[in-house]
Amino acid sequence: MNKGIEEIVVKTFFEKRIQERVMYELFSPKKRGKALHRLNHDYKRNLGEQYLIEIPPPNSCTSELANLLQKHGAGKQCYALSFNGDIDGKELLLLTVLKHAVDYGFPSLIVCIPNKLAYFEAEQVYGPPPRYILKR
Repeated sequence: MNKGIEEIVVKTFFEKRIQERVMYELFSPKKRGKALHRLNHDYKRNLGEQYLIEIPPPNSCTSELANLLQKHGAGKQCYALSFNGDIDGKELLLLTVLKHAVDYGFPSLIVCIPNKLAYFEAEQVYGPPPRYILKR
């Protein structure tokens, strides 16, 4: 886990009213799941809606998503906040992280540039999950 990156991400993309609480939860091993749970149904209340750019379907091809993110400035490496324990809190290759996050069924926030660009896949409820680019 990289607290520096996670703090920047929270201060960049989360609503100001919950930033301190989210950081507390993320940095606590016992409460980390609660912070990630905030990305489930209420993600539009917790993430700044002004930064969410919906990716229209079809949007589940990991290589196309990687290309889209790279067009917005993403590099080869990224950092993941995810319900998927294989990638959560890790810095990995963008395509590798996307392969673990896309269609996982639970939310993932893939950080490409900590204070500017991320990919967000929401919880899957019915049909394909909503997918977004977060950009500042």
